[in-house]
This record gives sequence, C-alpha cells and structure tokens, in this order.
Amino acid sequence: MLARSKRLRQPSKSPVSRGAICKLGTAEQVTHGVAYPRHFLCVSDLLGYFCGGHVRLKEVLKLVGKHLTGKIAIVTGSGRGIGKAIALRLAKAGADVVVHDENEEAPRKFGESKSLEEVAEQIRAMGQRSLALFGDLTLPQNCQRIVDAVLSEFGRIDILVNNAGGDIGAKGEKPEPNDLFIPEPDLYTVINRNLLTTVHMCRAVVPVMMRQGSGKIVNITSVAAFLALGREIAYAAAKAGIVQFTRNLAAMLRPYGINVNAIAPGDTLTGRYLATLRQRGLSEEDVKPKGRLERYGEPDDIAKVVEFFVSDWADFVTGQILVVDGGMYLCKL
Repeated sequence: MLARSKRLRQPSKSPVSRGAICKLGTAEQVTHGVAYPRHFLCVSDLLGYFCGGHVRLKEVLKLVGKHLTGKIAIVTGSGRGIGKAIALRLAKAGADVVVHDENEEAPRKFGESKSLEEVAEQIRAMGQRSLALFGDLTLPQNCQRIVDAVLSEFGRIDILVNNAGGDIGAKGEKPEPNDLFIPEPDLYTVINRNLLTTVHMCRAVVPVMMRQGSGKIVNITSVAAFLALGREIAYAAAKAGIVQFTRNLAAMLRPYGINVNAIAPGDTLTGRYLATLRQRGLSEEDVKPKGRLERYGEPDDIAKVVEFFVSDWADFVTGQILVVDGGMYLCKL
C-alpha cells in the first residue's frame, strides 16, 4: 500500500517586488506569479540595486543559489544515504521535493534518519514544500499512485530521480552473493529492486512530462555496470540494464524536450555500504581518505552531479552516463 504524510508549507517569498526585479531585465525568473532573480545576475545590476536600498544583500544572495525555484522533484529511495543527500541538495537549490521510501522502517535501518518525515521536515525548514510517500516500487500500481498523489498536490512533475535500489547483500539481509547460482527468489529481488523500479517509475512519470513538453530524469546506476568483479552478478546486470534503458529512453523522449541521463557512483560511504564493508571485514581505518581523489565517495558527491543534470546548465545534455567515483573505475580497467 501507498502511505503518505503531507504537511505542506508554501515557499517563502522574497521581499523583492515584481516591479523591482523587472529592472534587472534578463535576470528575471517568474514562477507561480512570483519573480525571482536567476543564478546568473549581472554584478553591475546587483550593485546598482543594492545602492538603491531596495534589497538586503543576504536576501539576494539567498535567491541567487535557488536556481531550481518552482520545480517539482520526486526522489525515490530518499529516506537515507545517497537519495537523502539528493533530496536535500535539490531543496537547497529551490525545488519542492517529494521524498519516498519503501516503508517506514527503511529510513531507520542504518541509523541515517529517524523517519522519512524527518527528511521532509528538513526540506520544509529550507522554505520548500515537501511530501513524504511510501510504496514498494517493484509494483507498478504503487508508482502510479505516487505520481497521482504528486499531481494532486503540485500539479506537475519537473524532475524524477530514480535512486531506489541496492543488492541483497548490501542491505545486510544475507551474505553477499558471489556467483551465478544465487537462489531464484534472490535473483528476481535484485532485478526488480534495481532495474524494474526505474522502469516502472519512468512509465508512470513520462506521460506527465510528455504533456508538459519538458522534464529531467536522472537514473542512478553503478560502476558495477561496467566492471567484471566476479561477484554481485545479478546486481551488475540490473545496473547495466539501467544504462541501456537510459540511453534508449533519452532517444525516445528527445522530440518531447525531456532529458534523460544517469549517474554511475563508485563506492560511496552510506550507512548501508558501511554495513557491507563490515561484512567484508574492513575497519573504519580502512575507509579513511588517502587523498582528494583517493577516497570513498560521499553521498553529496553524487547529489552535486544530480543537481547539474536537472538544472538549466544541462539543458543540452541527454543520454549520458556519468561515472562519479574519483577515478576508481579507471584504475580497475
């Protein structure tokens, strides 16, 4: 079943008047009848504006960073880890964010969040609206219910980040599978949890974006899609499926003005991954950074790239798979 929690807060409005912002010319951005300065304001315009005494510096600087103002985003699997970092970064950039997890227990599993509602509250504290929704995305009907709930509250969907996934070993449910002969139910679990959750969410969201004539989709795959490590075979196959799904979906949706890209993270220090490392016998000392690039990734390393893909900066980028791993993939080729 799909559960929901919906305490909404309207985004705070700038003290800048619409008439005053119009004086900035091309720096105007209008969303829901409210004018906001965009992130590329001219310095000369701003200095003249400050000297006129119309706006406090900190208010303008706050708005300059909110380049996703007015955008509605869905981030699946955002109760903890990489998904949580993505949701918070998009909210910081001005988006209203719908957070999701499989059930109420999932965000608490590795101690990274007390609840999904806690993540939603963090977003509201930034002045953005948020909705917390639960549902098993391996079931297509739950994906459609999430989309219907978002449209009911916000009226549109501008951004979809398909982050939900993970291996069975990575969730600490049982020892990590190392070969082809994992039990058949486990095989289906891994494929469904990774590849099919992404496919089902896209099938539910894409018609909305097609009607809008715009949208940004970012799928989270893994460097496991490109490496042959002799383990996590089903997981690697599912993540490789996301790579080709992303490319083909990008080609299909290009005429509709919808961008589809993917990010392939390397080893990233989430609570879930730390549990996996402990299963492998590694200690805290083993994961300490050795250099700026010679280290494990942090969730925000991935979130920063998601922010790029869903922003205006990536309007002419589609069908790309970006590896974010500090060069780890290169060193294993």
